[in-house]
Amino acid sequence: MTMSPQARWMLSQEARALLARLARVKPFALVESMVPAAALSPAAQSAVEQHLIAGRHQLRESVRDFLTWLHGPAVRGATAEHAQRRFTFLKLRFNAVITQFDLFNDVITQRSEHETGVWLSGLDVVSADALKLRGDYYDVPPLICYLDRGIGAAIRRARTRLPGGGWNPVSIIRVPRERMVGSGIASSLVHEVGHQAAALLDLVGSLRPALQAMQRTGVELDPWQLWERWISEIVSDFWSVARVGISSTMGLIGIVSLPRPFIFRLNVDDPHPVPWIRVKLSCVIGNALFPHPQWERLSRLWESFYPISDLDPARRRLLEQLQASMPSLVALLMNHRPKTLRGRSLLEALDVSERQPARLQRLFCKWRHLPAAMFRAAPTLVFAVLGQARVDGQLNPEEESVLLSKLLSHWALRSTLDTSFACAPLRQGRAKASTGWLRQQHGLTIH
Repeated sequence: MTMSPQARWMLSQEARALLARLARVKPFALVESMVPAAALSPAAQSAVEQHLIAGRHQLRESVRDFLTWLHGPAVRGATAEHAQRRFTFLKLRFNAVITQFDLFNDVITQRSEHETGVWLSGLDVVSADALKLRGDYYDVPPLICYLDRGIGAAIRRARTRLPGGGWNPVSIIRVPRERMVGSGIASSLVHEVGHQAAALLDLVGSLRPALQAMQRTGVELDPWQLWERWISEIVSDFWSVARVGISSTMGLIGIVSLPRPFIFRLNVDDPHPVPWIRVKLSCVIGNALFPHPQWERLSRLWESFYPISDLDPARRRLLEQLQASMPSLVALLMNHRPKTLRGRSLLEALDVSERQPARLQRLFCKWRHLPAAMFRAAPTLVFAVLGQARVDGQLNPEEESVLLSKLLSHWALRSTLDTSFACAPLRQGRAKASTGWLRQQHGLTIH
């Protein structure tokens, strides 16, 4: 049965309504209000806008093609069912475009919040620093941070599929609001950055064969089978410890400090290690990268919080087997040489010499007398220094929170001004002047 004029009229009206609503979706640059220091980086803003503009353009052309078909000679003989089917697919595509707009809108809208927006811009700078490697092994994608409820962070990696199709043009990192503002934020943030780095370097794929070679056949719950199952999270924890030192492990403890049943729960479908094991492994990683008695002390402290003596024998035996294999696992990670690193090991590429505890302690002593030196340091190094100072009892939580909020604001403003001055004459002199103004306004001091 051919389509009636009424069916054609109704579908035409609905298609035109899609076009009218689509025209109401404006670029973020026209609808979001925020201070410049809270704005996305130009690269991130451009990538998001270009992606959404392309999606709207494709949808607009598809709707117009549908209307042309609906009112043209090709529609003769078409049934109402067939026309409705074509329109339904257009509607689904429209919803996908709106969903992607809302995805980025939820992220960007927070930039208008007082203080929070600027802090998020500062976290963008920290995440970019955490992803950077000397050696030009990959192109660093734009990174955007936002806050959400919950105790854990998450990442939607760049160059992964978005809901409704298309590739994510930026890396979006969700940070738990309860972590703002303290050195523990670095643990969550840099762990998620580690997921992006692992994808860019294909670390998980290149490590799996080595982990499989360590497994014993016919053994139920062999430790190396579990390490392979958990490797994506382990690599990210490794990256986090390498970047921010003991701040990573202390932040991890803050996240997984849960009621006892959750600490020892083994879920074979969960990519995360058992929480108790995850903290112990973080200490082993830390001691391998940055040898110091503090790691053993922290490991014993964790055991005192959650002793395993009263666990059932089978569970306790598995935890002991996992602990026994940790040094070999960490050595495998440190000496891993994926093709993407062009012959260098993961340890060499991460260049952990700057994060050794003795150096971090010396830097903190220096910054007590010359706090302006923090302005010139890499953000992840600053988090490593302050986290070390917290563990050493040299910095209390209240001082740390105030200091980091000022530093996040500084990194955000410095990034904004660096971008503004990029094409301006006398760039170097203006940048120095702006840094001096920042010091004066923020009054960074360590008591």
